Amino acid sequence: MKLFRLTMAARWQKIATGTTGIILKKAVQSSMFGSGAVTLNLEHGTLNPRPRAWLDFAEFIGYEKRVHQLTKSEGALMKICHYNNHQAGAVEGDKVYDIGDALIKAGLARTGYTMLEIIDALANNPAAMQIAKDAASGGPSVALGSVKLRAPIENPGSLWAAAANYYAHRAEMVERMGSTAREVKNKDDLMAEFFLKTTSSIIGPGDTIILPKISKLVDFECELCAVIGKRARKVTENEALSYVFGYTICWDISQRDPWGKGMHNTRNIRKGFDTFSALGPWIVTRDEIEEPQNLSIRVLQNGKEAMTAHTSDMICGLREHIRFLTSCLTLRPGDLITTGTPAGVSKLHDGDRLHGTIEKIGSMDLFVKDEQ
Repeated sequence: MKLFRLTMAARWQKIATGTTGIILKKAVQSSMFGSGAVTLNLEHGTLNPRPRAWLDFAEFIGYEKRVHQLTKSEGALMKICHYNNHQAGAVEGDKVYDIGDALIKAGLARTGYTMLEIIDALANNPAAMQIAKDAASGGPSVALGSVKLRAPIENPGSLWAAAANYYAHRAEMVERMGSTAREVKNKDDLMAEFFLKTTSSIIGPGDTIILPKISKLVDFECELCAVIGKRARKVTENEALSYVFGYTICWDISQRDPWGKGMHNTRNIRKGFDTFSALGPWIVTRDEIEEPQNLSIRVLQNGKEAMTAHTSDMICGLREHIRFLTSCLTLRPGDLITTGTPAGVSKLHDGDRLHGTIEKIGSMDLFVKDEQ
């Protein structure tokens, strides 16, 4: 959402730069705004406070739609997917556009590219992003329902996972595992419990979680995951989100028994089995999500609601995660930060089907099978 503060004194002035400003100038010239200050919400076309008289509805909606289109075109609003034979695509509605071939033809990607390379190019080379946008607006496409979506990145340099980052989840684990409740005295102390998940455990939408024979209790966890776009070291919270390329869903599948109760330093193994990190359905670029701490999370297990949560309930938000991690180490393009699970984790059984949704990102399904 972009908000502009308009006053009648500015009615003959350019309110913002570029074409967007010209449209706003035309709008503010209209006497329909009345006197005083008016806030124009460019995304939804609402006015606050209500002006003394309404703009002609059709004219106002025309302004709003044109401004919204221009605002979107200035950014990098895309859903980047990985599909079929390791191809990079852009999802627009019910179609997938091949952006990988366009980048190869432009000399901005190599034949046999990885999604890590595509993310790096799109995040750091404006020409690459423009070529991808052009391909997505008029290039060859296939129906979304006809493709096999893969994990949007299968080879991240690191997959950092936040531990115990929702108070309600901490409480449910005390009851679930019989562990001792621990007070969060300092956020940095909590973030020092970040752990790494194995990249060999990554699967994608529609794939199957395999429950190891040794496991007596395996839970699902569904989390907001950030994809880093730029090399980052010693980043402040204020600038943290500028280093994010986009967002995806991460399922942090977790063995609780054995090696969970009463043991320490076992997360990497218990959460690192093959198939225990599911990503998807795609990467939504940063500009499509105004605020990562304002997203709902919902999971259905066999069609029944298992988890309903909101990212505003995190103890440490994504900005804090980026600030903390980059105070210790360098984050690189394609690195992932998954922000911890809310409450509502549930035991997985052979034959289960999971359906998870994060607001403004999308939905994905997973299946569950016992190891044979």
